[in-house]
Amino acid sequence: MYKLLFWWILILSSLPLYAQEDSLELYSVFQEALYMDDGQEEDWAEAYETLTALANDKININTATPEDLRQLPFLNETQIEEISAFLYYHAPIKSWAEMAMITSLDAPMRKLLRHFVYIGPAKLYTSPLTPHDILKKGKSQLIATADIPFYSRQGDNSSYKGYPYRHSLRYTLNCGHHFKAGFIAAQDAGEPFFGKDNKLGYDFYSFYVNIRKFKAIQSLVIGRYRMKIGMGLILNSDLSFGKLMTLSSINNTNTQIRPHTSKSEANYMQGLATTLKITPSLNLTAFISYRPIDATLTSDNTAIATILTSGYHRTESELQRRHNAKEFAAGSSLTFRKKRVSVGASILYNTLNLPLQPDTRQKYRQYYPQGKSFINTSINYSYRFPRLTLQGETALSLPDANKNKQPGIATINTLSADVANSLTISLLQRFYSYHYTALHARSFSEGGKVQNESGLYIGARWKPTPRFSLHAYTDIAYFPWARYLVSQASHACDAHLSTEVTTKRVTCSANYRFRIRQKDDNSKKTLFDTKEHRARITIQAPCTPFTLKTQLDAALAQVPASSRGIMLTQHIAWHSLKRRLQFEATLGYFHTDDYDSRLYSHQRNMMYTLSLPMYYGHGVHYALWAQLHPLRNITLTARIATAKYFDRSTIASGQQTINHSAQTNLDLQLKWNF
Repeated sequence: MYKLLFWWILILSSLPLYAQEDSLELYSVFQEALYMDDGQEEDWAEAYETLTALANDKININTATPEDLRQLPFLNETQIEEISAFLYYHAPIKSWAEMAMITSLDAPMRKLLRHFVYIGPAKLYTSPLTPHDILKKGKSQLIATADIPFYSRQGDNSSYKGYPYRHSLRYTLNCGHHFKAGFIAAQDAGEPFFGKDNKLGYDFYSFYVNIRKFKAIQSLVIGRYRMKIGMGLILNSDLSFGKLMTLSSINNTNTQIRPHTSKSEANYMQGLATTLKITPSLNLTAFISYRPIDATLTSDNTAIATILTSGYHRTESELQRRHNAKEFAAGSSLTFRKKRVSVGASILYNTLNLPLQPDTRQKYRQYYPQGKSFINTSINYSYRFPRLTLQGETALSLPDANKNKQPGIATINTLSADVANSLTISLLQRFYSYHYTALHARSFSEGGKVQNESGLYIGARWKPTPRFSLHAYTDIAYFPWARYLVSQASHACDAHLSTEVTTKRVTCSANYRFRIRQKDDNSKKTLFDTKEHRARITIQAPCTPFTLKTQLDAALAQVPASSRGIMLTQHIAWHSLKRRLQFEATLGYFHTDDYDSRLYSHQRNMMYTLSLPMYYGHGVHYALWAQLHPLRNITLTARIATAKYFDRSTIASGQQTINHSAQTNLDLQLKWNF
């Protein structure tokens, strides 16, 4: 505890007297998509951190190249092509109103784009890659964040090796869009900080150096990085969106290399990755990675039973699983892109220091990845007509001499058509064999894995007027092999409808989602359907300097007994004239029958920190968020949030048990730009 205070006092005492401009918050981008979409919470947290990093390093639209725009995951190739053509004929852009002339960018997309793009001078910036230029022109940012709980968990008083506070440090050095470097140090609650169990201080350290657009180098990352090849069938440690946002990003299949700017202790690679421009139409991406991983070993310590991704090292058993296995990965991707055609071929090789040997006694685990070495190859392809885009990826997992006796296949193909200026229809077909194995695959799926699934997705976006929009999709999936809690072949259905109406003073939106999934009955011989209905109505009214938002959430789960839930949430935000001071207050009431009808409420939190608490039972939640710019280069942010339950005297379970009916957390953050 004293060492933690020492570090914080040292940081605070070193601050010079500079001022800072207000930074844009991205939480509003996620508010609807997070609740109604199907991404996992850890995936959304990583996506939020990555998008925050992109927003913190905005692109000058007047000097942006197609490669720059491809860094933004929500832009598809049609939009990138139209933006580039508009810049060619009309640059420099002088106001955001001019962007309305780009037909593929509707009002919500233009609003989203402003988080990541700014209107700057049209003069190209010379690459500052000498140490002198980096030190002279580079801009640094240091962010210190801490979370202080006003309660004790059961593990805090027994098995946890550290104190209950969570904290992190994040440093970034930017020199235009040509050089970026940074490091992250993070500590989870309960993890030891210095001492005999962790002599290095923080539990997690990460670093990276990123060079872009230097001669033939399109991008080079040394240190920890994230990658996406094609549509993610062999490798995707980059952003992962759910079905609703697929309507916006369905045509973005570019091979990406990004620095690992997240506190996540999994889903990254460590080593070197680069993309080289061989010719104007041909790019080569190559990468190599070697990193320790957390794993549960078999009883004789000769094989890996489970690869762990939580990143927690709080107890003696968790510390014993830390970094007790090693993974090597290497691969390359060659992409040809000319006018409307794009073709790429990729290969990935993975090997572990110990063979992967999961417990396959349960039927649904029979085709889990097994063996020591894994090889995957894929071909991705795309062709764009004026109003039609075809694209896809097909991948193979080659048999391993140890365990996998036959190759597996996975394929995903999409068709997107602009039927009219206001209507876009998208189709997505996928087939993932249960023999297919790829350790780092992550793509569109209902079951959460690129394995044992086939399905068809149909989506539509309709915007007949600038003030009205309608989004809808239906997805039908079939699983030919057993899954968790499902001992035989099964199917699932997912449908979603959302609409938004905007007037001069009020924005109203409504979302509805219906899902059917199958599970075993008690005899495990027959399947029954579980049905889930979720709805949300939001009314938002900006009234400068205030913004009011009222939100009503409802859930009905039939599993097979009915479980109902409802939550009413009120948000009130205020900011001063020059935004030197901002407040946001949230108050919500929830009442659900049980966990099956749980509800989620997205709340504004610290920069780089996603807050998506889940509520079930009977109670209230409230939070107060405040941000102050005392000086131009300094931002102070604080948030206190409480969940109070009326129907229980304890919260959570196991080592996380809180012997109280209320849970209160205080978050603090200091940001210093210099």
